Amino acid sequence: MNKPYKVAANSIVDETIVSRSRFICFISPCTSHEDAKEQLINCRKLHPQASHHCYAFLTGKPDDSQGYGSSDDGEPSGTAGRPMLAVLQGGDVGELCAIVVRYFGGTKLGTGGLQRAYGGSVRQALLLVETSTKVPMVEKQLTCDYGQINDVLYFVEQAKGEIIQQDFAAQVELIIALPEEQLTKVKQQLQTLSAGLLTLRSTDPNIR
Repeated sequence: MNKPYKVAANSIVDETIVSRSRFICFISPCTSHEDAKEQLINCRKLHPQASHHCYAFLTGKPDDSQGYGSSDDGEPSGTAGRPMLAVLQGGDVGELCAIVVRYFGGTKLGTGGLQRAYGGSVRQALLLVETSTKVPMVEKQLTCDYGQINDVLYFVEQAKGEIIQQDFAAQVELIIALPEEQLTKVKQQLQTLSAGLLTLRSTDPNIR
């Protein structure tokens, strides 16, 4: 079951100086690879003279094994994008993109120094990020009698769900969005109300 998790709710910019090199970190909400690419394009337009534009992003939960990416953008392999991503994944916040712009200050930092500088830049910026809680929702179909509709609406409201669509014909046809963690409870309530006749169905026609 997908549990609620924190997501970035604002965009911030934070700058650190390490051995005369400027590290400017941009963190913004991000929900797709395309979103991250667009943010990178905009950042490069803002800082066309920067030495590097390194990034890391999470498009879902912090522990999502698929929705992430990173780039060293010309820095030695593993010294920028990877430590930035490690900080994001350990930050307990999902759906965000971090871009660190570096203006070289004339002093080489070495592998360890670069890892600390890029990771530290993101870690410091994360302290400024505001968060909100995202509740994973699932959509279900339900057919009920008119005499049951008030109880059904009450169950949905109590579960903090939403009515996406409703059609009134011989019976009431509903499409409902429910928090995934409330799904079992609502199913049980519907079963009790209807002596086992009311069931939630998938909105995917290929799933029965």
